[in-house]
Amino acid sequence: MGLRIASLEPDAGHAARIREIVTAAGHECVTFDDGRRMLLTLRKVTFDLLLLDWHAPQVSGREVLAWVRAHLDARVPVMFLTGLDNERDIVATLAAGADDYMVKPIRPQELAARIEALLRQARDGSMAWGCFAFHLATRASTCHGQKVALTPKEFDLALLLFRNAGRVVPREHMVVAVWGRDIPPMSRTIDTHISRVRNKLGLWPDNGVRIVPLYTHGYRLELLGGDASAGPAPKPDAAPTGGTRRRRAAGRQPALGPNP
Repeated sequence: MGLRIASLEPDAGHAARIREIVTAAGHECVTFDDGRRMLLTLRKVTFDLLLLDWHAPQVSGREVLAWVRAHLDARVPVMFLTGLDNERDIVATLAAGADDYMVKPIRPQELAARIEALLRQARDGSMAWGCFAFHLATRASTCHGQKVALTPKEFDLALLLFRNAGRVVPREHMVVAVWGRDIPPMSRTIDTHISRVRNKLGLWPDNGVRIVPLYTHGYRLELLGGDASAGPAPKPDAAPTGGTRRRRAAGRQPALGPNP
């Protein structure tokens, strides 16, 4: 059954394109060209997901988001579609409570996939990428179906990386999303937690992922082309030496903790 999605987009051409993508995915799309009209409707009508533009007239997308988070009991998923690609603006959007963002121009298949991921998350409280799964209600994580014990901050950091797979997550964004600005962006605490998450979950190419550091800037988690759900790669015939042996061993077996 299709769900109800509201879109705040002042540009008529973009609004029509968004409606076309949403309806093609089997959902109903109600469009608004200014934030004031959207807020008036949100007081009376329930939606399953909101797509917001940052610079909407009357009331901005960010102001709509603030109202939604303050007044709606159910946590409606919110995604921003914006022409802003400045790092500071993106960090501010996510810190304000948005669940996801996409920089225009709109890519239809990517938008449809992100919408379905947010709806699925809201429906069953879980998110999965290949062999990795995160259960939001219980804050439990698994790799190949085995539970992996993560601390609360490790869980938040891992989920942040996966939800932004293929995109650089700036250190400043990590600080806001995971630590609430309690530490400076260049703190080694971030790197220590990245290392722990990598080792505990087994975030290695053998498991279909890798974490790429960008010096002084942030980290990017990459989903590799192979089937990450198929399990670790078999051991090669030639035995690796030194650090390679240790790295491959870590990739095969994530560090598992006791079942929660």
